[in-house]
Amino acid sequence: MRAVVQRVSSASVTVDGRVVGALDSPGLLVYLGITHSDGPDQIEWMARKLHGLRILRDERSLSDTGAGALVVSQFTLYGDARKGRRPTWVAAAPGPVSEPLYESVCEALAGLGVPVSRGVFGAAMEVASVNDGPFTVWLETP
Repeated sequence: MRAVVQRVSSASVTVDGRVVGALDSPGLLVYLGITHSDGPDQIEWMARKLHGLRILRDERSLSDTGAGALVVSQFTLYGDARKGRRPTWVAAAPGPVSEPLYESVCEALAGLGVPVSRGVFGAAMEVASVNDGPFTVWLETP
C-alpha cells in the first residue's frame, strides 16, 4: 500500500460538477494506492501511520489536533514508467480487490477518531487543494 500525503489548508474532490468530499480546514489530503498483496496488516499500519504522522503545523498529527483527512483512491501510485513511454499498471490491484481495502483504510482512520472525507472510487475526479508548506510525503507499508 502506498500513499502520497499532503498537508493542506483545504481540499475538495468534485465528480461531475458536484463536490463529493472536502476539507474546509487544515488537515491531510491522502492519495491511496493498493497493490495485490495488501490486506488487513497494511490497512491497520496505514491508518495508524496517517493518524500519528507529525506533519501538521508545529509537528502535530491528526491525533493531536482532531484534524480531518480527505482520502482519494489513486491506482496510478503503482504505475511503472521505467520502460518505454507508456506506464504499466500491473502492480495496482484491480477495482474489485482495491475498493474494499480503500474503504477499510477510511473506516480504520474514522475508527481512530479522524473525520474522513472521501473521493468516489473509480470516478473521474477533480481534486483541488491548497498545499500548506508545501509539504508532501510518500508512505509505503512495510
